[in-house]
Amino acid sequence: MSQSLSDKRQPPKAKRPLKRMFDSVPGRYDLMNRVLTLRLDERWRKRAATICIQRKPNRVLDLCCGTGDLALHLRQMTGQNTEIVGLDYSPAMLEIARSKTRHYGPIEGITWVVGDASSMQFPDGYFDVIGVAFGFRNLTWKNPIKDSALSEVKRILRPGGAFVVVETSQPTNRIMRMGFHAYLKAAVGTIGAPLSGNRGAYRYLAESARRFYDADDVSTMLAEAGLEPVRVERLLAGAAAIHVAENRIVEGKNDKS
Repeated sequence: MSQSLSDKRQPPKAKRPLKRMFDSVPGRYDLMNRVLTLRLDERWRKRAATICIQRKPNRVLDLCCGTGDLALHLRQMTGQNTEIVGLDYSPAMLEIARSKTRHYGPIEGITWVVGDASSMQFPDGYFDVIGVAFGFRNLTWKNPIKDSALSEVKRILRPGGAFVVVETSQPTNRIMRMGFHAYLKAAVGTIGAPLSGNRGAYRYLAESARRFYDADDVSTMLAEAGLEPVRVERLLAGAAAIHVAENRIVEGKNDKS
């Protein structure tokens, strides 16, 4: 990425849902993810990174990158010629990401960008692959920027490029789903709030995970945005899922309708 592009910052937005919440919990964000998922989030994130690089991309975006774990996995799995960019609207989260590159180095060649997913300053078709790890729920569940964010994903993804999403989902078995929801309510309330110091943040985490869409709903959402679902992997009986979608091409051209 050129210096001029990497240095750009997005103008302030009138509405940035959840930003204050994520700015308030970065120091314990990773710990909470590990505790509440029994470290499965890390295994699933690595799986998503592996899928991202299967197409041998030249440019990859970690969208809503948070503290940067997906981007770090991508960097470790690819050569230095692959451009890795992490974008998030929380400077506090990105500072944790930068600290990881210093602490666990040498990890070089990642560009961290403060930006809004609904208005990204990348050229059309810039990325071969866009990945998002456990940020898609925040981007799309009861979020007024959902449609504009998905439109931006389609715009900056090259025609035929892949959009890889790993996110919590809904178990297909009714009993498993009930148990999953009960776990979220109990674990987030009794473990998440005390560890994070932010009861409201982890109340949102539990509520959004319980009510988030199932894998079929996400596939429909992506298709309606012109991102054609080509693959779904359900994880842990459907408690999480990886979606792979392609930027739809119509008659040899990128369909921007």
